[in-house]
Amino acid sequence: MAATYKDDTVIHTEIPSPRRTIYSKYIKRLLDVALSGCAILVLSPVLLIIYVLELIYHGRPVFYIDQRPGLNGEIFGLYKFRSMTNECDEDGKLLHPSKRITKFGRLLRRTSLDELAGLFNIFNGTMSIIGPRPLMKDYLPLYSERHQYRHAVRPGLVCCKLSGSNNLTASNWTWNAQFENDIYYVENVSFWLDVKMVLKTIKILFSKNEMRTNSDRIKFDGKNLLETRSRREVLEEEAKKQPEIVQ
Repeated sequence: MAATYKDDTVIHTEIPSPRRTIYSKYIKRLLDVALSGCAILVLSPVLLIIYVLELIYHGRPVFYIDQRPGLNGEIFGLYKFRSMTNECDEDGKLLHPSKRITKFGRLLRRTSLDELAGLFNIFNGTMSIIGPRPLMKDYLPLYSERHQYRHAVRPGLVCCKLSGSNNLTASNWTWNAQFENDIYYVENVSFWLDVKMVLKTIKILFSKNEMRTNSDRIKFDGKNLLETRSRREVLEEEAKKQPEIVQ
């Protein structure tokens, strides 16, 4: 019996039951290799153009490689085209992402073209086309036992929710909403679910997604599953709570 979407405004604790079928064990991987290989060949002119523009706008290295947890929590190198410069402040520390992201970088994020580098992750088996997004490895010890099951399948380029708005914001895409959506996928992985998510992703590509372009999502700390404020809003409210310095 297939699982259903759970209310993502509530924190659930049930232990998931990952779906194991011939498709999830074998066919899905074969499709990943075939489709990512074809995509790399067909999109090679686009990849080359992005490569050249990366050198112009961001310099070297062209790829941003981040260590992320994959299948069963094993760490791998996630490839992305860079969307930011390496500008630092007077103390040598990197500026906030909102100040380092370029117009070209915003375009890459808004159209998800920066994710095309992930095709190489799919081809080498560290990722899948569809699956829970690979998040920061620092989050690993913060997950509940339930949410750890998001690593029961290979991470993917996308794992969108089939219902609801195409525009992800802090208010409608909380950490709890994302994790519950991941668990839903783990319990229902199938060929038709993957097809539906691909079609939904195409729609999302043509919608405005400010969460990705302004890098304003609050980091997960293990307790803010239901947080609906953006990082900017949280910082502003914390600043207001700071006692004023009396001269």
